[in-house]
Amino acid sequence: MDRKDIFCEIVKCECDKKFINIKRIIMNSKEVEKDDLFVAIRGGNKFTGEALEKGAYVVYDDKDIQIEEKFKEKAFYVNDSVEFLQEFAEKWRKNLNLKVIGITGSNGKTTVKDMIYHLLSVKYKGKKTEGNYNNHIGLPFTLLRAEKGDDFIILEMGMSGFGEIDLLGKISSPDISVITNIGESHLEFLKTKKNVFKAKTEIIPHTKETLVINGDDEYLKDIDENSLKENGLKTVKILNMGNDKNHMENIKKSVKSNNDFYYGDIDFNEVETKFTLEYFDENCKKWTHKFYNTNVLGEHNILNLTIAVSVAKEMALGDEEIEKAVKDIVLTNMRFQIITKGKTTYINDAYNASPMSMKKSLETFSKIYNDREKIAVIGDMLELGEQEGELHASIFDVIVNTNLNRLYLYGPRMRFLYDRIRENSNNENIKKIETEYFESKEQIKEKLEGIKEEKVVLIKASRGMKLEEVME
Repeated sequence: MDRKDIFCEIVKCECDKKFINIKRIIMNSKEVEKDDLFVAIRGGNKFTGEALEKGAYVVYDDKDIQIEEKFKEKAFYVNDSVEFLQEFAEKWRKNLNLKVIGITGSNGKTTVKDMIYHLLSVKYKGKKTEGNYNNHIGLPFTLLRAEKGDDFIILEMGMSGFGEIDLLGKISSPDISVITNIGESHLEFLKTKKNVFKAKTEIIPHTKETLVINGDDEYLKDIDENSLKENGLKTVKILNMGNDKNHMENIKKSVKSNNDFYYGDIDFNEVETKFTLEYFDENCKKWTHKFYNTNVLGEHNILNLTIAVSVAKEMALGDEEIEKAVKDIVLTNMRFQIITKGKTTYINDAYNASPMSMKKSLETFSKIYNDREKIAVIGDMLELGEQEGELHASIFDVIVNTNLNRLYLYGPRMRFLYDRIRENSNNENIKKIETEYFESKEQIKEKLEGIKEEKVVLIKASRGMKLEEVME
């Protein structure tokens, strides 16, 4: 079935199918062109007339919308436009001969998505979730962008509560699913990390072939691989072997076959990261040792990149193809993005933040650019619920061991961290860091502009804080 067949089946179209030619699925009326299908969602209903005038087909769910007689054959009423979109996407997925890769987890979803897309694009044609289209509307919309000539599509799956990943998994039926980690994100709604784990693992029953997980995560490491194997599901764990060569040798001796990937020997500076990878090659039945050089920085990003490499191997990418591709990874903006303006180097990591990602970002920043003034500008981490005060204050445990000259805090929740730092002002390491709390981003901007020497500035906060504005 093609898209028009599925469309006609859902809307119970009685017209001659040969006169229907759906070019693209669109939700923004400003982007509509002739023969697009405009799905009017909520406020979008009032733009049905505009879309019809442009020659589009229209699906709408507002009974009060008046359709001109001349457009009656191109306008289709449904009970719920979102449910229509989801049903359309689910049926379209069943007609696609491609690999669907679903990614969920508390942190790193977008980075892992970008890394997998970068690697697979060396050999295959495919698509990925763009922007924040990772929910019950965005995922089906993304899936409907897939074409029959595509080899893969990567779908990022976000959530705030129970049942959401289950719905996204049902719609997309991933061949390969990735769970990056279980963190404090969504505690506002789910209350405990155990509940976050339960919500994220809703993807597992919908996974068809392979589950890739962070094997060092305190919750994910206990997933029952044998039980999944009985249901035909392969489990790949990503594990940090550190620098312990003896540990790795013992692993090699104890297992004759292994799905897992081990990364370690990580060494990075401002420009690149070097690391090694060990995995059992099922094709030649032997352990493989690989040395990689990549432009992404930090130990947490090597975990993300190893996840991406494991997926690339599942998709039959060759070692030489992977080795070449990892050298120049392209990520979405505001993911440890290096921006130079005059004597100031900004590290824009302000796309989002959680306690886990905040600590990793600060740890990475601590190890680089130690030849100039180092300033961390950090803002509130949102959606942490009743534990937000305690979790913001916990960033102190990293700050106290971080190589910084100045720390600038912004947002009402960051006062918890500011108070914790003041309580420990006699600590020798804290004394070395000039710490200030700011009421506005404009004050931070002015403060930064007043520092004339060469400096590097890390910017990190939740998306709702828009902390990147201190650079403007």
